[in-house]
Amino acid sequence: MTQARRTLISLDQTSWFHICSRRIKRSFLMGEDKYSGKNYEHRREWISDKLAELGDIFALDIAAYAVLSNHYHLVLKR
Repeated sequence: MTQARRTLISLDQTSWFHICSRRIKRSFLMGEDKYSGKNYEHRREWISDKLAELGDIFALDIAAYAVLSNHYHLVLKR
């Protein structure tokens, strides 16, 4: 049976979090989409700027991040 995250994660003992989000339906976040031929590389700088802005707004310590063609990873420190 599944459990709620609040019972699986102890915030007192956890200081690092790995967040991953993936695009769906073959849509591309970055790079060249081989199906449509469109290039989405211009989003890389926009996403980096937006991560920094949101980190400041929500008081998040973004230790590392990686933005790939169809997903991204964040490492957050509590």
